[in-house]
Amino acid sequence: MNKTYRVLGKRGRITIPFEIRQELGFVYNDIVSFDVQDDKSVMVKREKICNACRTTEPDAADTISLLDLLDGLPEQEQRAALNHLFVKWASQTAAEVKQ
Repeated sequence: MNKTYRVLGKRGRITIPFEIRQELGFVYNDIVSFDVQDDKSVMVKREKICNACRTTEPDAADTISLLDLLDGLPEQEQRAALNHLFVKWASQTAAEVKQ
């Protein structure tokens, strides 16, 4: 793949280009981690919460609870995650009400 450039927005946001998301299999609501390397580069990685999330019903041993996941985050990231979950819940609830 050729090198792709993006401009950092004024709020510090960058969109992962569609072609890269498609090639790597990133989908909506994937959990992504950022790791700063020694050479000041950043590794972006899709994280897996459980071993069988997309194929079968996960075993209890293969999963991490939402509370455990949130407890492992800094407070600011906990708030962002909870805000995201609330917005998702609200949009699903609104869609169900319309039906």
